[in-house]
Amino acid sequence: MFRRVSKAATVLAAFIFLIACSPKLDWRTVQAPQERYTALFPGKPDKLERRIPYLDQELLQTLEAVKIDDDIYSVSTIQLPANQSASLSKLLSQLQANLIDRAKASGGVVTVEDAFYKIADRQRLPIKDYFLDLKSSGTSQQLMRVRWINRVAPNGDIWVYQISVLHMNAGTENAKTLLSKEEYENFFSDFSPE
Repeated sequence: MFRRVSKAATVLAAFIFLIACSPKLDWRTVQAPQERYTALFPGKPDKLERRIPYLDQELLQTLEAVKIDDDIYSVSTIQLPANQSASLSKLLSQLQANLIDRAKASGGVVTVEDAFYKIADRQRLPIKDYFLDLKSSGTSQQLMRVRWINRVAPNGDIWVYQISVLHMNAGTENAKTLLSKEEYENFFSDFSPE
């Protein structure tokens, strides 16, 4: 009788151990050769493309995103043709203002921190991370961490990347504290443009 109970307890313990080790985040490297980057996503992302109007033309925007519980991990890519390189700063300003102004208009807080990103040869380059607290009715509803990276391709085209995590149902947490945790940091630190 003792052997049966012991065997059952061992099987139960092994089952509990396996469940505990089974992560909800299924990290995988996603290579996007057309968009010229590699990223580590916590699940299989969906991909969509759309044309966005910009300065009397249309630019192709590609979005890869995955939703895990209350979090949306996404990489947005815009290819700016070489002959439009003079409008890069205006495009970046517009992308940043759309989010930052929305956060401030809601009574939210925007925190900017120095960070680094890696390019394909593992070289680390400086960048800024933006932590946004989007409020509704005076309470935090969404928290967001976002960074914008631009890279020049060999043909002169410029690639603009927006890497972000949006956390919904935020409650009382602070954007910087929450979105600096390891499960979010992995997504940002393992994004690598060519």
